[in-house]
Amino acid sequence: MDLMSLLQGQISDNVVDYLSNQVGTQDKEKTQIATSSIVSTLIGALAKNASTPEGAQSLNNALERDHDGGILENLIGSLSGNAQPQQQKSLDGAGILSHLLGDKQQGATQMISKTSGLDSGKVLNLMTMLAPIVMGVLGKTKQQQGLNTGDLMSLLQNTRQNQESQNPMMGLVTRFLDSDGDGSIMDDVAGMVGGFFRKR
Repeated sequence: MDLMSLLQGQISDNVVDYLSNQVGTQDKEKTQIATSSIVSTLIGALAKNASTPEGAQSLNNALERDHDGGILENLIGSLSGNAQPQQQKSLDGAGILSHLLGDKQQGATQMISKTSGLDSGKVLNLMTMLAPIVMGVLGKTKQQQGLNTGDLMSLLQNTRQNQESQNPMMGLVTRFLDSDGDGSIMDDVAGMVGGFFRKR
């Protein structure tokens, strides 16, 4: 099971158009690059947080309590506030980011800004909108597949490892999340990852 493919299936062209309009950019390619980078970052953070039994149990509890995937039934409606999912906390993007990234949120925002060319304010808005989608897909997968805490750990670790072998952004994310300081990582971003995305 590939969590990244499930996420990409949810983030359609229509969703990217909506996200571009919401953050106020006409450059949908930049939105697409930023979206890909954000999803990689959030998957990396989830995998890191769930790498211990305690962290995986905390994630499992959060999914059962707040993220059943209901927002995916009418994604744009949920994000725009026109459709109200049963679990209101499922839309708390700022809360999700704070929990997943902690004091690395600002550094992550700057890193994604460099890879995409979007300014940090727009990136943060995108992150806030995408975080509930990532949690919704993970929650729906847990529910449909009957995943327990150990299964969640395996799914996230396998997704991260698979992405590291084919997606340079995931490798950078892993280094960034494991680092004590952001400086040396940030120096690598524009050349290595930015060049990769612009060539595609």
